[in-house]
Amino acid sequence: MMQPTRRFAYPYLLLFFILVKVVLQYVVINPMYDLHRDEYLHLDMASHISAGYLSVPPFTALVSLLIKWLGNDVFWVKFFPVLFGVLTMVLIWRMVELLKGDWFAQVLAACAFLCSAYTRLNMLYQPNSFDVLCWTLLFYCLLQYIRTMHYKWLLWLGVVLGVGFLNKYNILFLAVGMLPAALLSPQKQLFVNKYLYWAGGIALLIALPNIIWQIRNGLPVIHHMKELAQYQLVNVNRLDFLKSQLVFFLGGGFLIIAALVGFIFHRPFRPYRIIGWTYLFVLLLFIYLQAKDYYALGLYPVLLAFGSVYWERFFTQGWTRRLRVVWVLVIVLPFAFLLNVIFPILGPKAIAQKAEKFNSLGLLRWEDGKNHALPQDFADMLGWRELAVLTLKAYEGVPEADKNKTIVICDNYGQAGALNYYNRGKMPAVVSFNADYVFWFPRLDTVRCIIIVGDPPDEIARAYTTTSVTIGTVANPLAREYGAGVYVLTGVSPEVPALLLKLGKEKEKEFRSW
Repeated sequence: MMQPTRRFAYPYLLLFFILVKVVLQYVVINPMYDLHRDEYLHLDMASHISAGYLSVPPFTALVSLLIKWLGNDVFWVKFFPVLFGVLTMVLIWRMVELLKGDWFAQVLAACAFLCSAYTRLNMLYQPNSFDVLCWTLLFYCLLQYIRTMHYKWLLWLGVVLGVGFLNKYNILFLAVGMLPAALLSPQKQLFVNKYLYWAGGIALLIALPNIIWQIRNGLPVIHHMKELAQYQLVNVNRLDFLKSQLVFFLGGGFLIIAALVGFIFHRPFRPYRIIGWTYLFVLLLFIYLQAKDYYALGLYPVLLAFGSVYWERFFTQGWTRRLRVVWVLVIVLPFAFLLNVIFPILGPKAIAQKAEKFNSLGLLRWEDGKNHALPQDFADMLGWRELAVLTLKAYEGVPEADKNKTIVICDNYGQAGALNYYNRGKMPAVVSFNADYVFWFPRLDTVRCIIIVGDPPDEIARAYTTTSVTIGTVANPLAREYGAGVYVLTGVSPEVPALLLKLGKEKEKEFRSW
């Protein structure tokens, strides 16, 4: 058994990096931007706690409930992805210590983590930040087990896998990649260790509520994956996926290469080769499936720890010690130079004026495979407050006697979530036939007024109403919601409540796999 390492050496140095991380995450977003469309959906889940959802497993909804209790302010919306990022960095720091790395290795790893795609990832309230934390924690448990051979770390591995499953199904790819990796490493004896199967049982028990929900609702995750493959992953270029893996780290990419080289040539890393093999198998799996490049981000925190320890050994004595600052600058300077390109620091108009710089880095390419005026995430953070103001104006114009018989229907989940976020308590909860809102549709015996948000009323809507008034449209041409309108329909047919119920049931069936 290996000797215990120091526990969190250089605490003040670690605290410095934590403070830098927190401050950086809050200053890289220009206040001109709204929240992201996905954030609004995730926040709305707090009002519909369940064991499962169409878009994500239930963990995000529980965090959203906590945010709601804290006041639903933007500060708290951004706080939790930052917290998950900080915890990931602390785990990297700790893994460096476990591998006998000194303060320079910790500084390298922390700088590489800060000056990377993780800062972009931790900018948005999505399941991805916690997903990366779970992958890192799972590797941490594996590393501890290899060091100590204590069965408790296998059991903790099961806990992390189960909780990670409740956050994002992506973690299953890591579990799948670890199986052949174990067969090619000294850890092949794991398959005869009863505690590995206990760990699997723990993971299954934790994930069981969501699994039951999926089965009872016809496995909508399959429908979600088919839609993802049909409309988004089909535009993923495998070569671009590979390029992104190093672009994620800019100047810090040498640490990833150092880790992989270390697994081959550095004797102290040999017991941990399962991690290197896992990286290879998971990456090949993602390439085969044409996965989005950021799906693989959970693989890299552990590699930053190994890479920094391996790199540090070349700069510990004599004149080489003077080169340490050079390697820190190699990591930090490229990131600082591209800071206002990677993050929404510039206003939308300023970005549009510098489109060539953004396009040269591939940042204007959206999931549809086409180039646009703004990066997709940035365009997804525009127009929501404008849309909320227009919709509230429409609702306030409805006669008082008809307000409790009014329903607001949006084209997509972003619109519905944004309106519920900004107009909560001022108007009825907004609904949609899109995404999770299908299951949250209210039942109304009578409808006297319909407010439609998105595209103009179609033939069916006009057939069941007598008048349509346009309140306005989103005027910002750089917003993804540009042109989305707000329309008030009156003279509603008595048949509408039953028709809405029927449409909702038909939509629910579309999400079922049987």
